[in-house]
Amino acid sequence: MSKFIIQVNGSVYGDNAGVHALKFTQSALAAGHEVVRVFFYQEGVSHSNTLLSPASDEFNLHQAWCDLANQHSIELVNCVSAALRRGILSEQDAKEQQAEHWNTSAPFINGGLGELVTGIEQADRLICF
Repeated sequence: MSKFIIQVNGSVYGDNAGVHALKFTQSALAAGHEVVRVFFYQEGVSHSNTLLSPASDEFNLHQAWCDLANQHSIELVNCVSAALRRGILSEQDAKEQQAEHWNTSAPFINGGLGELVTGIEQADRLICF
C-alpha cells in the first residue's frame, strides 16, 4: 500500500479543493493506504478556523477534517506563516501576538514547511488540492 501526504491549498468554502481532498483522504484510508499528514497551505489554512458556522443544512468541512483526524490519528498541520497572514491563530500564537482570542484548536496544529518536507520524505506520493 502507498503512503500519501495531502496538501490542501484551496479555501474551506471558496472552491471544491477541500471537499475533494477530504474525499480522496477518506477513500485512500478505506483502501488501506496510509496518510502521513494533511498539510494546509495558502488559503487552505481556512479549514482550521473553529469560528466557521455553516448553515445547519450545509456540510461542515472543518468538523469533517476534525472527525477524520481523530478517527485515524492523522496530523492536520497548518503552515504557520500562511495562517498568521490570514488571521488564523492558535492559542500559542494569540499569546505571542498579544491577541485576546484564537480561532484554531486541536486536532489542527501550526507548523512550518519543514513538516511538509518531512512528510514528503516519508510518503510515496504528494497529492495537492
